[in-house]
Amino acid sequence: MVAEVIEHLVGGIVDHPDDVDVTPKQLRRGLLFEVRVHPEDLGKVIGRQGRTATAIRTVAGALAGKGGARIDFVDVDRRR
Repeated sequence: MVAEVIEHLVGGIVDHPDDVDVTPKQLRRGLLFEVRVHPEDLGKVIGRQGRTATAIRTVAGALAGKGGARIDFVDVDRRR
């Protein structure tokens, strides 16, 4: 559910919504959502001084509940 919400939020911000991919990963430190976007959209997702990314992280953390969730924003060219 959290992954779908993140994908919807990020998809509404970017110019290339088809390139948005959210992958949940369970790590020792908790749940991590890796969000891949088109390289041209990375700045839009992060926002000025990281405000947009912080807002997305706040919403995801509230939805994830007690354990919380971490989000890593990655452009599609950087790593696979």
